[in-house]
Amino acid sequence: MRSYAEHQQGVRGLLEPLAERLSGAEYAERLELSAALGRVLAEDVASPVDLPGFDNSQMDGYALRASELASASPESPVRLPVGPTSAAGDLIFELAPGTASPVMTGAPIPRGADAVVQIERCDPPAFVGLGGSRHDSPVDTTVGFTAPVEPGSFIRRRGSDIAAGALLLTAGARLGPAQLGALAAAGVTHVRVRRRLAVLLISTGQELRAPGDELRPGQIHDANTTMIGAALRACGAEVVEAVAPDDADAVRAALEASLRPMADGAFHPTRPVDLVVTTGGVSAGAFEVVRDALEPLGVEFVKVQIQPGGPQGLGTATLAAPNAGGGTSEAGALGAGAHEASVSVPVVSFPGNPVSALVSFELFLRPVLRRLEGLTPDRHRARLPLAHEVVSPAGTHQVRRGVLDGEGRVEVGAPSSHLLHAYAQATVLVHLPVGVERLPAGALVDVWRIDD
Repeated sequence: MRSYAEHQQGVRGLLEPLAERLSGAEYAERLELSAALGRVLAEDVASPVDLPGFDNSQMDGYALRASELASASPESPVRLPVGPTSAAGDLIFELAPGTASPVMTGAPIPRGADAVVQIERCDPPAFVGLGGSRHDSPVDTTVGFTAPVEPGSFIRRRGSDIAAGALLLTAGARLGPAQLGALAAAGVTHVRVRRRLAVLLISTGQELRAPGDELRPGQIHDANTTMIGAALRACGAEVVEAVAPDDADAVRAALEASLRPMADGAFHPTRPVDLVVTTGGVSAGAFEVVRDALEPLGVEFVKVQIQPGGPQGLGTATLAAPNAGGGTSEAGALGAGAHEASVSVPVVSFPGNPVSALVSFELFLRPVLRRLEGLTPDRHRARLPLAHEVVSPAGTHQVRRGVLDGEGRVEVGAPSSHLLHAYAQATVLVHLPVGVERLPAGALVDVWRIDD
């Protein structure tokens, strides 16, 4: 039997080669900024321009030469004629010596000016005659100043955010609103990003029917495709979904189809998948279809000291290349060429019980996929006191669902793996490691927040 930590390490090791592949320049795709939210840059981006592109005002006020206010004081204010106005979008003009020009926040600083005095510090403390259709103050308007000003005051210098040619964003940066804003401000319209991980999700079970379908006795609605598919997409993956009955040939057919992009048919991958995730058919029953289909291809099926989710599968499935008999196709998941005799793809297999499948995803696959996507891999973790006594099998690492009460204590739910509704209400996963049989109220336990 494999320990929880050993299986975690096994999944990390299996998928480690994907990190290098996904970051390879040959796999990058070029996207418009509007389509790049949440994606990861595949290459450095240098700024094509200075930001700001010109000296501009940090405040509403008057642009002037600081030297002309050197003698200003409350007792002996300096009054200057008001020159033309500089508003946002105006062309840059020359400031006449001995004048002060109204300048609005973000507007260009007139040539010759080297400081801005905020409008609140001027006399009058409001612009005269500006607004509506009038752009400039009336002729013969003056403005008074009662204190000197330091050169450079309230001026945003050209290139003070970033200079043209400097590194704007580095490869591996995740593109959120701020990053996309910086790119747009620099005039960048397209970026090269890492392609997303392509995953085939196969849910198995003779009893499965799509949500909304009428059920006969013994049939259930398929929760795993929706649930694990959503979990994969939340980690940035592109998902191809398939549902297979309890038939090994059907599982193998789904796998083969995912390695051969097609224009029509049941599967629509744009390229061969990088990873296969399955649910169901991994235990010791008589109809363990995933085990029967994939074990001969090289996938190992093991028992892990975890509850729920003890039965697990892990390994590389190797099968005949879809185009081994001739023809052309894209390279396979591990770079198989058009005429290679076989193609291989990593496989992670979970139990079919929905709670077992989702707990397995949380423990083993989610951290790896989030790291590949440039996301924080781990859930927020804490050690918190129990609200009541709990009992756990000593030989198993048990993962229970729970909630926090008003005092920050953990109320632990029932352990049964069929309680999907209870999982949907939970806010934490509670870890009771191997060796723990009974814990009293108030004992500290490790919890992962799952309500973020």
